[in-house]
This record gives sequence, C-alpha cells and structure tokens, in this order.
Amino acid sequence: MSSRKENIRITIRGGVDKDGRKEYIKRLEIVCGEVIGIVGPTGSGKSTLINDIEQLACGDTFSRRHILINGREQTLKMRTNPRKRIIAQLSQNMHFLADMTVTEFLTMHAKSRGKPVRKVARVIQEANSLCGETIHPHHPLTILSGGQSRALMIADIAVISQSPIVLIDEIENAGIKKFEALKLLEREGKIILIITHDPILALMTQRRIVMKNGGIIKVVQTIEEEKDILEVLQHQEADVMALRETIRQGGNI
Repeated sequence: MSSRKENIRITIRGGVDKDGRKEYIKRLEIVCGEVIGIVGPTGSGKSTLINDIEQLACGDTFSRRHILINGREQTLKMRTNPRKRIIAQLSQNMHFLADMTVTEFLTMHAKSRGKPVRKVARVIQEANSLCGETIHPHHPLTILSGGQSRALMIADIAVISQSPIVLIDEIENAGIKKFEALKLLEREGKIILIITHDPILALMTQRRIVMKNGGIIKVVQTIEEEKDILEVLQHQEADVMALRETIRQGGNI
C-alpha cells in the first residue's frame, strides 16, 4: 500500500442543517481503510454530505461544513485541479459517451496515472466478477449497460486510480454484486463513504453517519451483535440472489 493512502485522513467539521441548527458533530475523523455508511430517509441530506466531501467544502456550501484533508483545508487549486483530485465519486447512474473500446479507455487511464498497462486485464477481470453479463476488451464503451459501466468504474478505481477516497451513492441500485464491489475497494485500503438504504451494506461498515433534515444527527458504531445479524442476512441474501439468477437465465423456481 502506498504511503499516500496510509497518510490520508478526512475530518468533517460540522455545519448546520436545513433550518440553520448546528449539527450533532463538531469533528468527525475518518482514516484510511475505514468504510463509513451514510444512512437516513430520502431528503435527509445524504447526497449533500458526499457532495460537500467531493468539493472539499470550506464553509462555502449551504451546509457550511468544512472538509479537511490531513487536518488542513484545501486551496482552490487543490479543489479544482483534476490532476490533483484525491476523491473519486460513483453516482447512481453512469454511462460512457467516449467513442473508444474498453481496452483503449483503460490503457489511456493507466498511462495517464503512470501505471503499467498490464493492469488493464485485471480491471476487466475484476469488473466481470461484479456484473452478470461479460465485458469484453473490444467492446465499445457506449454499448455497456449501466451495471457494466458501474462495475468497470469500480474496478478501475480499485486497480488503476490513485484516489484514496471513494464516495458511492447507493451501490445497491447499480445492478452489480454490491458486497463484492465494496470488498474489492476495501481491500485496496481506500477510505470509502457509501450512501445506502441496504441493511447488509450498512452493517458491513465500521460506522454509520445518520442524517436528518440536512444535518448529521448521530454517528453509530457497528457493534458485535450487529455483525452476528449481518451473517444471517448475508445467507438470506445469497438465497435471494440464487433465485434471481435462476429467473434471469430463464429457469423456473
């Protein structure tokens, strides 16, 4: 693991909710290797929080939060220069517009990051472990489904991207193997913040940031008893996934 990943930490300094009331937290520190869930009802401010992190907000957004990297606010150049970005964000919907093949795109990205081109094959292999329909190296990017595109970008972030911080918006709606995707990113030692309504994904995180009315109202530590529940839920989910795959392949249940 690179020292760049090891040294990165995020500090969220609390701002205000939609009514201008101060948030529950004053400071929340997140370090490399942590997977943090962001939970709450629709409209509670989950996407606003990850947008603040993605923008490295300096009190200049509606929430008035400050996002510090290694204890410091970032300069405007660090916030706006794409070559200095340390944050990768995966939105709910993702499609490619570039007129190139999967291999051409990944090769270009690997070279721009100074990574060996041999990593391209691994990205495609990892992406295919996350989605049901095979992605071939010669496929044009524009024919990939939303799920295939999301799988490819998750694998690309894990294998090629240098971004040590990954923000994910509702991976359960991506049409991919969500648990395997989260584990892939976690193995690479990245900081992961994931918006989720899925109880299994929520329990796979070390802590959960709870949102309401645009503000953080609580930070919950995942306890041992919840980990026992997680194991039961994962077995149930595996059974449901097997039934789903049978239906997809045209079988009867």
